[in-house]
Amino acid sequence: MTRHLTPAAWARAERRLLRKALAEFSHERLLDPEPVEGGGFVVPTDDGTVEYRFTADRFALGHWSVDEDSISRHRSADGTALTLNALEFFVELRRTLGLSDQVLPVYLEEISATLASTCYHLAQPELSAAELARADFQVVERSMSEGHPCFVANNGRLGFGGDDYLAYAPESARAVRLIWVAAHRDRAAFHAGAGVRYEALLRDELGAATLDRFDGVLRARGLDPAEYVLIPVHPWQWRNKLALTFAAELAREHLVLLGESDDTYLAQQSVRTFFNDSHRAKHYVKTSLSVVNMGFMRGLSAAYMSVTPAINDWLVELVEGDRVLRTSGLAVIRECAAVGYRHLEYEQATTRVSPYRKMLAALWRESPVPLLDEGERLVTMASLLHIDSAGGTVVGALVEESGLPADDWLRRYLDAYLTPLLHSLYAHDLAFMPHGENVILVLADGAVRRVIFKDIAEEIAVMSPHRPLPPEAERIRVTVPDDQWLLPVFTDVFDGYFRFLSQRMHTGGVLEETEFWRTVAVCVADYQRSMPELADKFARFDLFADSLPLSCHNRLQLRDNTQMVDLTDPSGSMQLVGTLKNPLAHHRDRGPAPARPQPVGRGAPGP
Repeated sequence: MTRHLTPAAWARAERRLLRKALAEFSHERLLDPEPVEGGGFVVPTDDGTVEYRFTADRFALGHWSVDEDSISRHRSADGTALTLNALEFFVELRRTLGLSDQVLPVYLEEISATLASTCYHLAQPELSAAELARADFQVVERSMSEGHPCFVANNGRLGFGGDDYLAYAPESARAVRLIWVAAHRDRAAFHAGAGVRYEALLRDELGAATLDRFDGVLRARGLDPAEYVLIPVHPWQWRNKLALTFAAELAREHLVLLGESDDTYLAQQSVRTFFNDSHRAKHYVKTSLSVVNMGFMRGLSAAYMSVTPAINDWLVELVEGDRVLRTSGLAVIRECAAVGYRHLEYEQATTRVSPYRKMLAALWRESPVPLLDEGERLVTMASLLHIDSAGGTVVGALVEESGLPADDWLRRYLDAYLTPLLHSLYAHDLAFMPHGENVILVLADGAVRRVIFKDIAEEIAVMSPHRPLPPEAERIRVTVPDDQWLLPVFTDVFDGYFRFLSQRMHTGGVLEETEFWRTVAVCVADYQRSMPELADKFARFDLFADSLPLSCHNRLQLRDNTQMVDLTDPSGSMQLVGTLKNPLAHHRDRGPAPARPQPVGRGAPGP
């Protein structure tokens, strides 16, 4: 259970984490590294008695690329070298980082768990970046070691013990069988999208024999299966929450334990979502998990589940009905069915955002596997940022495999990924949260052919009070001030992803940073020229503005690491700290766009 926790591995993990902490806290202007004579930077601790020294390269968008091997810790008075200690780093800088007495110990626990996860990765046989670039979809999923590129404490998973980590962490790649409970229809409800029926879905997912077995459990207790709906449960959730916290529901037979289903699943990077490894064309299953990870308790709300399929249906209809989105090849894998359980007494005792209301629910999400054509393969977009121990990058390996010039490879990726995001925003006031874990790339010969968006209902927003929505989808409507309207692109795409991708391509010798941002600018300008009817909106919300707001992720988690954003007011929760120079601004007045590859999406253009 702890064999991976060795002195050598821990020291390597600490150095990696300190590299990220120094880089991201400097980017968010929590730290202000001072240049030192002879090169490098220094960061003093709160009381000035200790200092951290390192070298770093600076990139666009205020990005710091810290040399991991250069980090050292010293006594300020005489320069005596001190041992690096990642936990002590946060204690020494608690005031600078704004860590309260309440948050600090919990944050240290998350840092410890993140370090332990890194040690586990280090103990496993490593696939090179070139090997990963050609690996199976789920091999890539479990091999991701960075977590979210911005968050320093990104693998906390508070609630997991050592055995739980080995059983359920995605990097352990252990086969998991889901536990199923029957929930009485007085307190539970199943909701489905167009064309999905409860009986057919469960029969396809579980098989007739398993359904008969589950019905037999109910009948043996004198209960009518027709009065119950079935809910898949994460095994951890059953043992640690439902068996005790929902004991009254079990005693009164509002809930009945049915047992395990037969298929085996693999945990995804999002921890609470499972991919069916027995039958890969079957649905993902997303479960409630009362574990704190990266700023939130990872539960699922019965109230949210009630409209999730309808939101997905609305989005799919929008995508399929839009010529630009169809031509880009964009696909959305629907969260096509959901089920939720209402514990009435906990509801009376809590507000609607309470974790106690998020302990028992689940959804089914379509698999991307049936969408593949001959010669295509899947990979999580998070993998483009992956670096192996020799410094090789997955994005570099894919460019090499494709045989394309790097800027052509990048442009095909941008046509598939960025153009649909821009069009959704400008034409439909629709914002996604398109970080690496939420996007699946469809590759052919190493090049991006199209993209698939997932994790829809909880992570999209319509930013207009006037855009028509079906009543069931009103939950996704948000109001934001004009100066935050472009944050879904500026923060989530430019600063939250392209900042890292451009640096990986530059330092890996794949594509110069200036060429990266020029290619992005050309993609944006080409899209804007293709949509003259949106010219006023392009001028009002200017992607070529001189600066963009700096919205800080770690500041949110450092302030409150169990509920870092109020989901009922996401705009009001933001931590905006000054501005960043927009790397697209330099290209505002460029000449006509050069010739570019034709889009490779498979959708047919519409009228």
